[in-house]
Order: sequence, then structure tokens, then C-alpha cells
Amino acid sequence: MRNGVAVAIGFLSCLAASGAAAAPRANTTTMTCAEAQALVAGSGAVVLATSTFLYYRFVSSQAQCLREQVTHPAFVPTSDDPECPVGYRCASALGTGR
Repeated sequence: MRNGVAVAIGFLSCLAASGAAAAPRANTTTMTCAEAQALVAGSGAVVLATSTFLYYRFVSSQAQCLREQVTHPAFVPTSDDPECPVGYRCASALGTGR
């Protein structure tokens, strides 16, 4: 039993040290369209929440996707625009990937 506790404590310590613990994601519904666009453009690639339980990775260009992926325009709800063109999402070049 002690080994199990030690392993659990070690694992939790590693999570905390690596920053892997859950952190709140920026939510597009609390931003203006311009703010969301600027965040994606400035980050290159960023994970944003689009509602309470949904989040996606958005990119500013093809350069942030894998070689076998293509970009598709991405639209998100923001506080001032229900379909803000925030940037792109990476998708498989072989299918729709959505």
C-alpha cells in the first residue's frame, strides 16, 4: 500500500511540475471577435473553448499543421459575432477531418 501511495504522490508531483494540471482555457464567448482573432494570430496555434465543454485548436496558418494536414476556415461564437472568422483548424487532407 505504501508503494501505491508513493507512486501516486510522485505522479501528482510530476503533473504539477509539468503544468499538466487542468488550467482554464480562454473562452471565445467572453471575447470580442477582434480579441479572438488577435489571440490566434499572435499565438500561431492556441486551444480555445467555444462553450462550457467544447474546445478546439485554432491556427493562424498552414505552418502550424502537420505535413499531411490542410487548413479549413474556422468560425467561433464571440460576444459580438456568432460566427467570427478566427483563423483555421487543421484537418486530414484525406477526408473532411471535422
